[in-house]
Amino acid sequence: MTGKKDSGFAGLAGLRDQLPSAPAPAAPTAPPVPPAPKGPARAVVRLERKGRGGKEATVIEKLDLAPAALATWCKDLKSALGCGGVVEGDAIVLQGDLRPRLEAVLTKRGVRKVTIAG
Repeated sequence: MTGKKDSGFAGLAGLRDQLPSAPAPAAPTAPPVPPAPKGPARAVVRLERKGRGGKEATVIEKLDLAPAALATWCKDLKSALGCGGVVEGDAIVLQGDLRPRLEAVLTKRGVRKVTIAG
């Protein structure tokens, strides 16, 4: 012996040539475009000041959603628009005048017809 320990891996080097070749990686494909989310048929958006101490509030009505779904929509809209809000009955009330920005957000969420009332 020459003083070196045989690591055992030297015999495996010859087996490397016997391994099957790896298949070529598949080209990445673009993910399919998801269909537009199906939302309520309509929404009526209006600005309200009465009974709110002079503060402006944007009210979204006629969504025809279940109470749990309304709460989820309220949370998502508050997050998307960066404002406060609450569910009052069958309507979502958001703080401030958000009418200019709200139509695009509602359309993106699948509302087919958005009516902006003065």
